[in-house]
Amino acid sequence: MRETRVQAGDIMTYPRSYGLEVGAPSWTCGGLRLLPCGTFDLWALSGLRTIGVITKLDLMDEGTDARDVLENKLLPLRRGYIGVVNRSQKDIEGKKDIRAALAAERKFFLSHPAYRHMADRMGTPHLQKTLNQQLTNHIRESLPTLRSKLQSQLLSLEKEVEEYKNFRPDDPTRKTKALLQMVQQFGVDFEKRIEGSGDQVDTLELSGGARINRIFHERFPFELVKMEFDEKDLRREISYAIKNIHGVRTGLFTPDMAFEAIVKKQIVKLKEPSLKCVDLVVSELATVIKKCAEKLSSYPRLREETERIVTTYIREREGRTKDQILLLIDIEQSYINTNHEDFIGFANAQQRSSQLNKKRAIPNQVIRRGWLTINNISLMKGGSKEYWFVLTAESLSWYKDEEEKEKKYMLPLDNLKIRDVEKGFMSNKHVFAIFNTEQRNVYKDLRQIELACDSQEDVDSWKASFLRAGVYPEKDQAENEDGAQENTFSMDPQLERQVETIRNLVDSYVAIINKSIRDLMPKTIMHLMINNTKAFIHHELLAYLYSSADQSSLMEESADQAQRRDDMLRMYHALKEALNIIGDISTSTVSTPVPPPVDDTWLQNTSSHSPTPQRRPMSSVHPPGRPPAVRGPTPGPPLMPVPVGAAASFSAPPIPSRPGPQSMFANNDPFSAPPQIPSRPVRIPPGIPPGVPSRRPPAAPSRPTIIRPAEPSLLD
Repeated sequence: MRETRVQAGDIMTYPRSYGLEVGAPSWTCGGLRLLPCGTFDLWALSGLRTIGVITKLDLMDEGTDARDVLENKLLPLRRGYIGVVNRSQKDIEGKKDIRAALAAERKFFLSHPAYRHMADRMGTPHLQKTLNQQLTNHIRESLPTLRSKLQSQLLSLEKEVEEYKNFRPDDPTRKTKALLQMVQQFGVDFEKRIEGSGDQVDTLELSGGARINRIFHERFPFELVKMEFDEKDLRREISYAIKNIHGVRTGLFTPDMAFEAIVKKQIVKLKEPSLKCVDLVVSELATVIKKCAEKLSSYPRLREETERIVTTYIREREGRTKDQILLLIDIEQSYINTNHEDFIGFANAQQRSSQLNKKRAIPNQVIRRGWLTINNISLMKGGSKEYWFVLTAESLSWYKDEEEKEKKYMLPLDNLKIRDVEKGFMSNKHVFAIFNTEQRNVYKDLRQIELACDSQEDVDSWKASFLRAGVYPEKDQAENEDGAQENTFSMDPQLERQVETIRNLVDSYVAIINKSIRDLMPKTIMHLMINNTKAFIHHELLAYLYSSADQSSLMEESADQAQRRDDMLRMYHALKEALNIIGDISTSTVSTPVPPPVDDTWLQNTSSHSPTPQRRPMSSVHPPGRPPAVRGPTPGPPLMPVPVGAAASFSAPPIPSRPGPQSMFANNDPFSAPPQIPSRPVRIPPGIPPGVPSRRPPAAPSRPTIIRPAEPSLLD
């Protein structure tokens, strides 16, 4: 019984389950009292999901019945009890059919004097009807929640199934239509990603046109700034050029040929960053093509051919774009236009020498703001910490936060340079360092400050900003040694004036060239590569696809995609059908109201005193707090049942444990144990108020019904 209670308790923990208390009359009357400390206390207490079923009514001793139980008087349940008569083993062996058994059950209830008045509420058909009614009520109550859940699932599938709704595999034009739609959608997606008007905006990272824009206006200028000449190197080269042009002669005037030689050498240096810019754009376009081709994954061969054709075209345009850029640089190199309106000319070169030696940036101009982490602070001093950095033309400051109210430190940019720092083994940060060329501490006792960013792109962007502020990368050690040797060369005052003049002229003209290249590079790449690629996808891609392979082979679906489409369509139609079925359920179904609650105080009063719910021999001593449950008729008017609450208001005195002579009603009481009935009659307990009739049956009862719930039955 304990295992049964545990299993029943596990099942009844589900809120949508119903429990049937099935038992023989003897077990119901004697054993159910043991359940309040078990599963009965969990789900029979409220009674909303418990229905009592009494079996073996036809096997009770003559003169006894379970009327009090079936009338819900002994152990009340909110939904009551239903009695049934099952086939016996003899009926089963005799192959008695179900119809005959139901007829015999009906006859039993109609002919039994204790059950005939409730025969319409007894029997297996009534139990079946009751259970069906409960199931119907439960379905009606669950329909709104189920309908809402199905509708939400259907809405989530609507968008995905939209392209499959009109799918017909037997349509001969299906593959052609699908190919045209796929190519057109591919072109639209590519253009939207480049122009920045896509319907699915990525909020996590830059992509497509935004990254290309960043290459044009941030990465390419950074590469140009990296190529800027060092002041000492430039002066040395100019002095060599002047001396080589003069030869054995001593020059009286500053030669313009030295200016042209130096300028052409600086223009040649523009080729490397320009070609690198093209490579970065090509790499980004390849990424965009792969992203756009993801929608073609339903047709693997079509996706493969599309990527191959478009990528091949981009590579072809890459070659032409690089040729055009190199042509632009060669054009700039072929003729030095000293009459340019922005060129300072020889007349103004010496007057502006003092100004051009200084940074042309406005002192208070903010070049960049952003978060950086100082990576090399020791753990004793707090460890790595993130600050808000502000870079101007003259200093680098960092604050506690972006409000810029609490300044932590301000570092002048004089004599500072940048060097790369290798990424740590366990670190996901990208680091670069700032140090002083005069071997001075940069911040407190640190010779260099290691600044960490989340990505390499952020590092490159910050380096570009530092270069704009005049903080250059560290030169190689070999170059520094060579430069130190050459710097020992001294110049006479006249040569020094000539070098200064040409240096200013070169600086002015190279600035003009850089401005022109920075303007023409994005235009050239957009025209020769990106716009041509968009036109190719819209006008020529379909023809290349038709010529590259057979249409049937291109439009072969992958097995996974076909299975996914079938599953999605099946789920979609199943959801619609389920909603239609729910909508067609008749609202005229009779719904029985929930029975009123019963008095369950006896459960609460006896739950702490009930013995362990096991089958054990009956004790002659009644549990404390409950009178002997002995029922029987009394002479005169019929007895009224004692209310449940009244039973708890008094306690019966203990009955002696010695056995007495057998009661005269022992043969008629199927629930009593004759050797354990006390020898003296039970008297009314002193705690019973006056006027309450005795519950002990007289000598000659008209219908003896003696039920002792705490005693085991002889039938058990």
